[in-house]
Amino acid sequence: MIRNIVFDMGNVLVVFDPQYFMDQEGITDPEDRALVNRELFHNIEWAQMDLGVLTEDTAEPLVLQRIPDRLKDKVRHLLHGWWEKRSCIDGMEDLLKDLKKAGYNLFLLSNASVSQHIYWPRFEMSKLMDGKMISCDLGIVKPNPEIYRRFTGQFRLKPEECLFIDDLPANAAAAVSCGWKGIVFQGSAEDLRNRLRLENISI
Repeated sequence: MIRNIVFDMGNVLVVFDPQYFMDQEGITDPEDRALVNRELFHNIEWAQMDLGVLTEDTAEPLVLQRIPDRLKDKVRHLLHGWWEKRSCIDGMEDLLKDLKKAGYNLFLLSNASVSQHIYWPRFEMSKLMDGKMISCDLGIVKPNPEIYRRFTGQFRLKPEECLFIDDLPANAAAAVSCGWKGIVFQGSAEDLRNRLRLENISI
């Protein structure tokens, strides 16, 4: 029986959209957008921040050395403050509230940098969680199976009583390989609600 429902954060509970973040920063030229997307959001430093090897402060000079002077201030602000523009996925907060009322334990398991500890409490849904585990604190990222084993060990949970929801199939599959149930989130809270019911989740 599932007692614990574990959520990824980005593009499951809250929106992670570099294109939107660049819009807000006023980066409009297509070549500039491609450069910033590649050199900031999809480069090694971002992965190292998720691993806890780098922080935003220590990543900054490494990223900015590849950025033209005219974009440095905007990229610096994106690096340190992209999360200021975050919003919740429609319907997910209501779903969490319904799951909580139904008696399920709710958790967060996310690949994220140390700044997650600053911005996550600003979301009301964070108050619904019974616990969280963030990759930067462990030096392990999903889909490494060790992070799922650490998770159940830290919170003293039985794998067979856990269901994990992630937007990336590899991450959900890794949870299944560790004895959990898994669902790949397709972007719709209503679809997820129906999928949960198929797993005999009473909501």
